[in-house]
Amino acid sequence: MDSDQWKLASLQTLEYLQRLGVKHLPKPSAKLSEILADWVDVSSKGSSGTSIASSRTQLQAPEPKQPTSQVPKQPAPAPAPVPVAAQVSTQVSAPAPVQVAAPSAMEPAARSVAKPSWPPVESPWMTPTRSAQDRSEALGQLKLQVEACRLCKDIVCHRRQTVFGVGPVTTRFVMIGDAPGPEEDRLGEPFVGSSGELFDKILRATGIPRDQVYILNTLKCRPPNNRVPSDMELDNCRPYMEAQLEILQPEYIICWGATAVRAVLQTTESIGRLRGRFHCYKKAKVLVTYHPTYLERAPEAKKLTWQDMQMLMRELGTLKA
Repeated sequence: MDSDQWKLASLQTLEYLQRLGVKHLPKPSAKLSEILADWVDVSSKGSSGTSIASSRTQLQAPEPKQPTSQVPKQPAPAPAPVPVAAQVSTQVSAPAPVQVAAPSAMEPAARSVAKPSWPPVESPWMTPTRSAQDRSEALGQLKLQVEACRLCKDIVCHRRQTVFGVGPVTTRFVMIGDAPGPEEDRLGEPFVGSSGELFDKILRATGIPRDQVYILNTLKCRPPNNRVPSDMELDNCRPYMEAQLEILQPEYIICWGATAVRAVLQTTESIGRLRGRFHCYKKAKVLVTYHPTYLERAPEAKKLTWQDMQMLMRELGTLKA
């Protein structure tokens, strides 16, 4: 390789390193000046402080003039070698299109839930009232969909089983808790363990037997370390909860805890601001109160929950003077 070719290869390598992969590469040509003319000017400088553009000028020596007499043609010199980086850059093929797999029938795509106006207004149920047999069959099919759901990747790999819901399919009352805890995840039923025992005591004092109440959780899977569910997880699981409510069509819905409030009423208002009055979901009256787990940590809030239960009893006409 002569000196001119060596300088050219050095310039090409320097340009490649400075630009991290150039698009305009020198094309093989018969003359060194023509090869350098294919380069674009750059303002960056090499380690010696000399710009590539100025180096190009130094390498372009004036060509000797040809005599007017006819001179036999000389064979053109061999093309200057192209660096390996140039060869690789010119052979890059277009990326292949990405194939996106469609979700399976048992794994619906994540749904975007439109935020309702606040406060919510009463609206009719979307479907007619079903018989007990139809409700049982519809809930059974929905339960299979919940068990097959894999939308929440951070939860599904940690759960033991889903917690769908239990209770009579013809009921006036639906009690909704937060996400499942460790005991609920182990047994597959909502409101069990120590918080479930407190929940049963509250129901007995209210005069509503547990076997007359349908109980479900906002999330059907336990979040790792009992963390608060994210908005995305609530959005993924809300359609299952809404389908349960549509099948059951209760008269009263009791939201136990902030997560249940976020899912049913779709608001981040605190329980302290929402409790003490009825809200609505479709044609059901919604009562907001504290979760039994919170009452175990803050016993002073038990009197507030009892006031909420007394409001429900007055609504039912069962509160004794």
